[in-house]
Amino acid sequence: MATKTEIAIFGGGCFWCTEAIFNELRGVMSVMSGYAGGTVKNPTYEQVCTGTTGHAEVIRIEYDPAQIAFHDLLTIFFATHDPTTLNRQGNDVGTQYRSVIFYTTEEQEREAQKFIKNLDAGGIGQPVVTEVVPLPGGGFYPAEDYHRDYFKKNAGAPYCQLIIEPKVTALQEKFQELLKTHSK
Repeated sequence: MATKTEIAIFGGGCFWCTEAIFNELRGVMSVMSGYAGGTVKNPTYEQVCTGTTGHAEVIRIEYDPAQIAFHDLLTIFFATHDPTTLNRQGNDVGTQYRSVIFYTTEEQEREAQKFIKNLDAGGIGQPVVTEVVPLPGGGFYPAEDYHRDYFKKNAGAPYCQLIIEPKVTALQEKFQELLKTHSK
């Protein structure tokens, strides 16, 4: 019997970071860096970096909901980036780095809106500015090959060691029960 998978699309700043994080999770079949939400078909990284195409750097997560719930994906998403800063994550500034959920089902929209409402009610400090919008008609555009599995291929690079590795380590320490390496 084939596994029934679902798709989630999240933008939480640099896709190199978010891809590395979500690749660690059990039930995640694949993670691909790319672009969504803009007006240009098949945009390039260079075009998206200008901030004029309307795209966000995103990841497309294919996951098995029997192994990991969408709620768990939301938990990781909101715990691993700052959803209260508009168009910025750390040193990355621009609309292409905005916090966004491109939902692919009405259930994802409801769950994301409820999650944000609970975060805001819980007093995390600033209001959550994460957009929750339908995946546009143009959909998801895969990033260029050199962006895919960036952390895995470039773990020794300074950016990976200084920015991505600490995020992955924090994930591994805080969310052990959701990791592929965790035995049940």
